[in-house]
Amino acid sequence: MSHAYLSLGSNIDAEAHLRSAIAALRERFGEVLVSPVYRTRAVGFDGADFLNAAAVIASELDPYQLNEWLHALEDAHGRDRSGPRHGDRTLDIDIVLFDNRVLEGPGNLRLPRPELRHAFVLKPLADIAPDVVVPEDGRTLAQMWAGHRDNALPLETVEL
Repeated sequence: MSHAYLSLGSNIDAEAHLRSAIAALRERFGEVLVSPVYRTRAVGFDGADFLNAAAVIASELDPYQLNEWLHALEDAHGRDRSGPRHGDRTLDIDIVLFDNRVLEGPGNLRLPRPELRHAFVLKPLADIAPDVVVPEDGRTLAQMWAGHRDNALPLETVEL
């Protein structure tokens, strides 16, 4: 069984889409460790605020199969991939880490995920998996968050 560390985000009917996505993860994978949910500004475009969270799942799927399953989950939530790469979205779920794997593959699969440099990805993961070491970096998620430029800024939490 492998462990996948996921980033979840939405800025269109965000509470409903995140609740539904977490329920779908639990239905498929069983126990899911979920971080607090944070409200953050859109990054890379001018849009509505996002709700972001992280989750850890145990899965028998390989990273490619899991990525396909997550894309299908996004699609089931009305994800529109026809627009610009950075834009409003109903649901965005990315595999940020998968055990200690380093790889690139179809469907924009990159491990570790480069977006780990953003507070909206790093902070929720550091909350629930602080001792996980990031491959090729060598630091734990907690160490990365402690050294992040935004770690002293207040983040608004949201209850789902």
